[in-house]
Amino acid sequence: MKHHWTTALCAVLMSHVPALQAQTTWKLATGYRAESFHTQNIMQFSREVEQATGGKLLIQVYPNNTLAKLNDVSQAVQQGKAEAGETIMSSLVKEMPVAGADSIPFVVSSYKDAERLWKLQRPGIEKHFSELGLKLLYAVPWPPQGLHSSKPIRGVADFKGTQMRTYNPTTLRIAELLGAKPVDVAMVDVGKALSEGRMDNMITSALTGVENKVWGQIRYYYEINAWFPKNVVFVSSKAFDALKPEVRGMVLKAAADAETRGWLASQVLANSATEELRQNGIRIDRIPADLELEIKRMGEKFSREWVRSVGNEANAIFVPYYLKP
Repeated sequence: MKHHWTTALCAVLMSHVPALQAQTTWKLATGYRAESFHTQNIMQFSREVEQATGGKLLIQVYPNNTLAKLNDVSQAVQQGKAEAGETIMSSLVKEMPVAGADSIPFVVSSYKDAERLWKLQRPGIEKHFSELGLKLLYAVPWPPQGLHSSKPIRGVADFKGTQMRTYNPTTLRIAELLGAKPVDVAMVDVGKALSEGRMDNMITSALTGVENKVWGQIRYYYEINAWFPKNVVFVSSKAFDALKPEVRGMVLKAAADAETRGWLASQVLANSATEELRQNGIRIDRIPADLELEIKRMGEKFSREWVRSVGNEANAIFVPYYLKP
């Protein structure tokens, strides 16, 4: 009797082993705060994957550089420190130059343009990710970069001699082309630099303007939509391929939903941040047509230079982009 009871107990315990073995946990590293709309979107993606797979796949999100710093996330996933990660596309340029397409200024001017550019850029990103042992899940843009200014801007001449905040080679080049004096100011020092009169204008998103409470010194915001930098979410190919086919399909479905949801959230955030600038006394405006034309010329110049430096992969993006508006 005792032997029979032991055998029955073992059978019950063994019946749970497949369920235990079937559960997989991924660690997903991101450098952004838990409050960021990107991170919130990832957390919803994680919940939807858990629900769709009946708990067979759990994705634990590690925000705010807790598992890997933003610029090291790709390496962390390649080295197996995390199964998945999120980073800003521009941080991948050294590994895959084609990742720089969405950071070329004055090429896209709307979310529709940005989405079209992403569709052309995506195949190249997927190819390079695959070569690195990674699989692309989805990408979502930040709100577009606009022009904040302490004085009205009616033409290129209005930039001459002004102090423009710069923070990377692209913004430095823009300042030089516009005839402005470049001033290297970290984002955390924007408010201080404005109050001390060390900067007159900057290109950054309305959201960044709100977060830094730029009203007071900044009186104008121009919706130039200079570029739409994107964050990309990816997973180790090894971790993805280890899943059963039906679970892989559920992950890809949740990723597609996260991409759609993220693009919409970015637009909503761009609109609400712009409205908050308005409510705090900043005039929201479009730049004059002649200046807009000049900026488009600059975009074409930046595009040509980028295509020359990157080669055929860049042509595969920008030739169809410019030929089919």
